[in-house]
Amino acid sequence: MSTLIDRVRERLAVESSSLRPNVVAAAIRAESGGVLGDTEVLSNLRMLQTELTGAGILEPLLCAESTTDVLVTAPDAVWVDDGNGLRRSPIRFADDAAVRRLAQRLALSAGRRLDDAQPWVDGQLTGLGTGQFTVRLHAVLPPIAAGGTCLSLRVLRPATQDLEALKQAGTIAPQAADLLDEIICARLAFLISGGTGAGKTTLLSAMLGAVPSGERIISVEDAAELAPRHPHLVKLVARCANVEGVGEVTVRDLVRQALRMRPDRIVVGEVRGGEVVDLLAALNTGHDGGAGTVHANNPAEVPARLEALAAVGGLDRAALHSQLAAAVQVLLHVGRDRDGRRRLTEIAVLRCATDARVEAITAWHADSGFGCGADHLRQLVRERR
Repeated sequence: MSTLIDRVRERLAVESSSLRPNVVAAAIRAESGGVLGDTEVLSNLRMLQTELTGAGILEPLLCAESTTDVLVTAPDAVWVDDGNGLRRSPIRFADDAAVRRLAQRLALSAGRRLDDAQPWVDGQLTGLGTGQFTVRLHAVLPPIAAGGTCLSLRVLRPATQDLEALKQAGTIAPQAADLLDEIICARLAFLISGGTGAGKTTLLSAMLGAVPSGERIISVEDAAELAPRHPHLVKLVARCANVEGVGEVTVRDLVRQALRMRPDRIVVGEVRGGEVVDLLAALNTGHDGGAGTVHANNPAEVPARLEALAAVGGLDRAALHSQLAAAVQVLLHVGRDRDGRRRLTEIAVLRCATDARVEAITAWHADSGFGCGADHLRQLVRERR
């Protein structure tokens, strides 16, 4: 039976046929010599549709509401993270060739190449499942991946929760909620830091939803995740180069375009490269209340993290700290507690130290309450109101 499936797959590939059920069924009948009955054709049709469309046998995992990551490290090792850490799923591939075929098909869907000459791929997939989310694809082929084809799929669902929902879920403590309201109303610029999957985008989207409806927000993202409940949001999404290496539109390009679109607030979904230079420049030219997210272990490490990113954009350390001190006032840090739940763990303010470098001072912490930076935050709020 597997030989028949292989022949049908090759036939469809050679003919560049569509995957409509009637076309696939006709290919099955042709390759079987017409000896299969309707029940056998239907069984093979379902098997092929599972393998040739969407994410194949991984589709149910990706479509599960709480799934954030699906990782394949071997044909019999498929892992899923549903917000409570990684666990092994019962799904199995027939062999490494099946994993490789899926990875290559997904790469093609993302407009990328994945073969022995280009053994890794990084791209984005849309239209999977119900089409309501985007998937970030990464795959590596052997022998680079010594244990077999390695496939990583990260689910990027629109972040639609508001601040009230996060309060009810326990993500935001009552004291912190009051501070967030003040930060938004005072139009203080802020960055949200945290690790992968900690809830940075979710909190950013919720805060943007609390921005007054009369303000125009321009968001710039690498992948469309922000979906705040705000009536005047303009979303700009970067685009990778195609297989010919042309057509790329970077986050830096879009930040510059956003400046020409009469923004009240400019937001960068994730600061991960030289675009930090353009974002800080924008926030220093009268665009108060801007925001973004950045990967960091804690607020104290954010200035050093931004130094490294700014170097990519051609900005030296002294210039970065000068720009940062004038552009951003607040850092919000999110993380997971011991039970794996996401929460806002710290609110910090940025201020210049004696050596002219910017440092983060804790204004509030989930475990210890208000800190020595609380008075400075209140002063910033008073000055902006």
